[in-house]
Amino acid sequence: MAIFNYHHAAITIPKFSQFSFPPTGQPPPLAPTPTPSSIMRPFNIPENIYAAALDPRVPLTIATVYAITATALTWYNRSRNKRPWAISKTRAFYAFVILHNVALAVYSAWTFWGMLGVMHRSVRYPWRPGGLPAMLDGFCRMHGPGRLGASLYYHEDSGRWLSADASSMVDALDASGTPIGTPMGRIWSEGLDYYGWIFYLSKFYEVLDTFIILAKGKPSSILQTYHHSGAMMCMWAGMRFMSAPIWMFATVNSLIHAFMYTYYTLTALTIKVPMRIKRTLTTMQIIQFILGAFFATLHLFVTYLTPITIPRRDGPGMPASPTDSGIPVASGVFGSVKQLLFGPVLDETSPVISMSPLQPSSSMMTETVYVAQQCIVTRGETFAIWLNTIYLAPLTYLFVSFFIASYVKRREAGQKANGKAKRNDNVTMAEKAGWDAARGVGKVVYGSDGSISPITPISPASSVSPASPASPVVISKGPPSPKKANGRARRRL
Repeated sequence: MAIFNYHHAAITIPKFSQFSFPPTGQPPPLAPTPTPSSIMRPFNIPENIYAAALDPRVPLTIATVYAITATALTWYNRSRNKRPWAISKTRAFYAFVILHNVALAVYSAWTFWGMLGVMHRSVRYPWRPGGLPAMLDGFCRMHGPGRLGASLYYHEDSGRWLSADASSMVDALDASGTPIGTPMGRIWSEGLDYYGWIFYLSKFYEVLDTFIILAKGKPSSILQTYHHSGAMMCMWAGMRFMSAPIWMFATVNSLIHAFMYTYYTLTALTIKVPMRIKRTLTTMQIIQFILGAFFATLHLFVTYLTPITIPRRDGPGMPASPTDSGIPVASGVFGSVKQLLFGPVLDETSPVISMSPLQPSSSMMTETVYVAQQCIVTRGETFAIWLNTIYLAPLTYLFVSFFIASYVKRREAGQKANGKAKRNDNVTMAEKAGWDAARGVGKVVYGSDGSISPITPISPASSVSPASPASPVVISKGPPSPKKANGRARRRL
């Protein structure tokens, strides 16, 4: 049953059978096809290495070791009163910090540019032929020819790759029935299989951010450790089960990281960056958390109609040729489409095929029918989406909690000052509360000192920058000297 429909697309309730843990009977991940080396594809990935890296034991082991190590070193730093390690005061460490951030900034920009090309080649605009269904088809279906209705999907019950348009299977499948890796206008083969896999591996390297923080004597928060460990598992699930929303993780996250690590590099070089840049980066990160979870979950509820042209032989008393019995279809008239979206025929087990009037003589004819296609069709894709949503839930909850606390605090302060909070000030308070919330999440996730950057600026000429949070704190043994006014010491009251 559809909740909402618009232009041959609908928001529907997903089937409970799609939820399964662990997801079984899933196809192996499809490795990218070897291509000549170029700037955007400097090397090819052997199929055995590609599959081995997506073995679940790889991210589970690395995430577990990372979490245990970060927790132990945090305890160690606290036992030493958060004093920086000796290595953090060396020129070699300073050089490593610079190279680390430059490398990740350049790599992230390279990934974003590559994924931008992938999306440009794969996704259709809703105002072009095909309309909204063509755009949804580009976002939802990862394999097969790029034209509307010709996508391939994995049928879990039969263990085969199928298509609503049987003619597209001829050129899109190899002899073993596996989708060919040649780019055909779909997100996976156009480059997500390549850039997404490398981006997944980069999540293992990014944990060095935490160890840079630890080397400076700072603790690593539980949420920061959770953030890095969860990112590994989410990227693994999205790539292993070839789940459609993972393109957003690779594209948007790489863009934010390109800016973020550029900012880290500048701060490490003691180059002053305007506060508004820092605020913008922090806000982008939090928006990514919230909108990413919503966007990924939305895929589970999307169903759209695609027109399929099928041949049939007409003759006296001869019925129309059947289509795939596992896919619901409806006639091309808008009334039947509405019936399909709102009525029980949305069930994929009950096909409905429109029939034209019978012809007096036998002849080959074609007929256009509309096929209802769900955006997400496998349990593996569903698992990856829910894993990402659950992973982002604590971060979203933390942001909302900080926002409410900050807004209430500012409102109460305004009431005490003015006797009554002005309505015109509500927008301003909300904006400031949003920034406070973003800064609070950034403090917990990216560093305990409240800075978005895990890098403490270190000058090569000195072991620790005077502005560094890791600088020694001189504790006065006596009471502080009273401030003077006009050359005389103020009296203490």
